[in-house]
Amino acid sequence: MTNHFPHTWQGKLLNGAPMIMPTRSFVFPMAVPGEEDALARGASWLEVKPATGDTFVAQCALGFAGKGVASGLWSTPNPDELLAVAGGYAYRIPANDPASTVLLPMRPVVCVHAAPEANALVLIGFHDALVLTADDTWQSPKLTWEGVTEVAVQGTTLTGKGWHMPSDREHPFTLDLLTRELQGGGFNP
Repeated sequence: MTNHFPHTWQGKLLNGAPMIMPTRSFVFPMAVPGEEDALARGASWLEVKPATGDTFVAQCALGFAGKGVASGLWSTPNPDELLAVAGGYAYRIPANDPASTVLLPMRPVVCVHAAPEANALVLIGFHDALVLTADDTWQSPKLTWEGVTEVAVQGTTLTGKGWHMPSDREHPFTLDLLTRELQGGGFNP
């Protein structure tokens, strides 16, 4: 578990289903068209103790079973929410209301970076970034034709390189996480 932000809940990843299931348990994603057999690929299990209410277990379907995608548990800028990523599928889970969990639109998530100075958690995909703030989610413009590399957070700026197909070269980019302004990148150098 990666904690870069203060949070009101306690959580941990489990090695599998608990031997004794708590009274509250959830399976994600819930009723997403096209994801009917998501659990057939496997799942990540997590146990969460919210600030109020009983402990619950969540079974989060894997997006992909292979390497090269993110998996883990992160605190978010919202102290009452957590981010669970299972094989590249990202779940924003309100700890006090897990039935309101949202499967985020970026699929797959390749890596996750905390940007505490911007009060943001940044999810990197194959083409762009999805930025979680305390009460919002926004998607960056395209950063690359395919594959973001050398990603780093420096203060309130996301930096990296994006591949530009016509020139077959990588171009650096900077994305201001406060103004949402993109400079450079491989998609439109």
